[in-house]
Formats: sequence, structure tokens, C-alpha cells
Amino acid sequence: MNKTILALAAATALLSSVAHAEVATYAFDPAHTYVTFEIGHFGTSTNRGRFDKKEGTAQLDKAGKTGKVDVTIDVTSINTGFDAFNKHLQSADLFDAAKYPTIKFVGDKFTFNGDKVSQISGNLTLLGKTQPVTLKANQFNCYVNPMVKRETCGGDFETTIDRTQFGMAYGIDWGFPKDVRLVIQVEGIKQ
Repeated sequence: MNKTILALAAATALLSSVAHAEVATYAFDPAHTYVTFEIGHFGTSTNRGRFDKKEGTAQLDKAGKTGKVDVTIDVTSINTGFDAFNKHLQSADLFDAAKYPTIKFVGDKFTFNGDKVSQISGNLTLLGKTQPVTLKANQFNCYVNPMVKRETCGGDFETTIDRTQFGMAYGIDWGFPKDVRLVIQVEGIKQ
């Protein structure tokens, strides 16, 4: 009988020492999620715009320090504040929204600094081409949202992409830069 009790105690100790994965799913809050871009304009100013329609989810295992994020951006919702520029950005010269109506980012390599997400690596699909991208967190936090009474996690992430790697070369011959800065502000509510 002592061997049985000893075996149960050992099994209990072993099980309690193993970290159990607790994967939580978060749906992006459209009121606190923005995708913006910036590109230089002849070395004098910076053109900026945003995508008004985007959706996504994230899965986060804080104990296991893993996760996955899936973001879909509606290219037809591009908004620079100037209709003629929006239409040109959606044209075949640039985003070709008629042929490629969405941009997608899927990230599954999370890096943590302590208990905070510091970067997410994955793949960005734009104009039908997929390239690896790493989003670096400028800040990240989780809190209990007082409005919905659920945990909310998010942060400000950014990366710089070479648009020519996706086949977007419009204006390169005129001196437009190939580098585009993407900024993603996101908050997801635990489901």
C-alpha cells in the first residue's frame, strides 16, 4: 500500500510540475485595431493611409510563450483622406484591389520578453505573393477591459517591407522609395 501512495504522490508531483498549455483566443476589436502605412514622397513629405476594414484573431498561450495571429485587410477600404489618391492606390498600378482584394498576415512565431510579446514572425501575402515578415512590438499588454469585463490583449506593432518583393514597383523609376512602413495597432478581446 505504501508503494501505491508513493506512486500516486510521485505522479501528482510530476503532473503539477508540468506547465499546462492554456491557449486563449482573442477576436480583434475593430474600435481599437488600425492598420496604417507610410511611404516617402520625393524626399519631402510622407504619404500616409489606413485600411478601414480589417479583421482577425489571435491565439495566445502565455505560459507556453506561443501564439498564432491571423489578420485579413480589405484593400478596397484604403483611406488616405483623398478620394482620387484612394482610387489610384486601389488601381492595377499599386494594390490592384480588383484582382487582389485582401492582404493577409499569418504569424505563428511569437517572441516574448518576460511575459510580454516582443515580436511576431510570419508571412504577409500582398498582390498574390507571400514573403516573411516580422512585426516588432513597441508595446504590449493585457488587461481586464472595464467595458466588456473580459481580458483584452494587444499592442502597437510595426515593420518595414520592400514593396518590390511583392511586385509593387510603381514610381520606383521616378525616385519613390521601395520601403513602406506598416504600423498595426491591435487589441483583441478574449473569447
